[in-house]
Amino acid sequence: MISAAASKQQSPWRHEFRATLALSWPLILTNLSMSLIGATDVVMLGWLGTTELAAASLGFNLAMLGAIFSMGLITASSPMMATELGRNPHSVRDIRRTFRQSLWSALLVCLPIWVFLWNTQAILLFLGQIPELAEIAQDYVRAYMWSILPFLWTLAARNFLSALEKPLWSLIVGIAGVVANGFLNYGLIFGNFGLPALGVVGAGIGSILANSFMFVGMIAVISLHKDFRRYRIFGRWWRSDWPRLADMWRLGLPIAVSSGMEGGVFSVAVMLMGLISTQAVAAHAVALQIASLTFMVPMGIAQAATVRVGIGYGRKDNAMIHRAGWASFGLSTAFMTLMAAIILIIPGPLVSIFIERGSAENIEVIGLAIQFLMVAALFQIVDGAQVAGQGMLRGLHDTRVPMFIAGFGYWIVGIGAGAGLAFGLGWRGVGVWAGLAIGLGIVAVLLLARWMMREKLGLLPA
Repeated sequence: MISAAASKQQSPWRHEFRATLALSWPLILTNLSMSLIGATDVVMLGWLGTTELAAASLGFNLAMLGAIFSMGLITASSPMMATELGRNPHSVRDIRRTFRQSLWSALLVCLPIWVFLWNTQAILLFLGQIPELAEIAQDYVRAYMWSILPFLWTLAARNFLSALEKPLWSLIVGIAGVVANGFLNYGLIFGNFGLPALGVVGAGIGSILANSFMFVGMIAVISLHKDFRRYRIFGRWWRSDWPRLADMWRLGLPIAVSSGMEGGVFSVAVMLMGLISTQAVAAHAVALQIASLTFMVPMGIAQAATVRVGIGYGRKDNAMIHRAGWASFGLSTAFMTLMAAIILIIPGPLVSIFIERGSAENIEVIGLAIQFLMVAALFQIVDGAQVAGQGMLRGLHDTRVPMFIAGFGYWIVGIGAGAGLAFGLGWRGVGVWAGLAIGLGIVAVLLLARWMMREKLGLLPA
């Protein structure tokens, strides 16, 4: 029987697990809703044909490289607002300043990304991709790329709601966005509901409209809801605030580089698949989509960790920082262990969600996708561990060293091992995925070591 003293001693941990779960589950479901928008594109483009799926996958991964970099920059607003609320729960002006500069940052970072993505075909040809796929990919990206700005502004609004530990509205808007995207894509790709049949371009236009719809929804919630309207965060958002903008870029740029390097690894993996075959690219797109869906859960837990650790950092409460970090780490790795088991048990049915198994054209794609998933199952746990570690350290405003850890693990180890196994040892696509697993494992170990040494490294508040 547990004594009263022991029960009291355990209660802070129970409280932290409950607080982390309460904050995590709407974030997780919101992440899943955002990921389902991409999954909808993959499913419908898979119906269109293997060539269209492979081309759109090349273009989408190039576009996501820019989007993920931008997301990292905007992510800085989350620990900044959480720390301010930990320091002063009634803060309004500083929260508003940070949010407004996240809108500015999104616009500024999109300008060079749009220029880069406009030249998708030339970039893919330079990287040795099949000319037919590069041409179709450019058509898709030149439509899709305009969705990045409303997506980032929606993300900024999500960060605001998360810092207030009220992310449920983000979930509601996200679900509405999934429905809108599915409706628009089904109409614009295939010409249903009286809309023109635009193929891959229709998928890009659907993403623009769906992300714009979600941002308008977030504006309505934050402007009208009694819990949020007192912040007046959209009022005069165009006014400059250079000191706060500099603070955001100082904290956010290393996050952006880390996120870009992680996303870039998967983009380069697609390019390596393009050097193997069209079927390998299509199979990679399916396997990666499944892995991405499972990743949304630890990603949501990591976002909650950033907020909870950030609040503890603002309060200068080292015990809360300790509990918040380890609670999120435990939840993240436990879930990904379960996902690894499920992927190992039923890879075939999972692949069949995205691509028709009865088609002779798809036999090779299905076989390759199942092989890739076998490797993906093995890196589920380390993937959950590394994203949790990133979230925990961001709550401490520690972003610079994790950036270098990401560069070493993802690019030197991950891409190096993947290319060597794929082309040096002849493992082909499986070698690329094995390299990704090794890189993620290295990053997870190094981030966890840094978290465990946080006091010695001077990362805790004085």
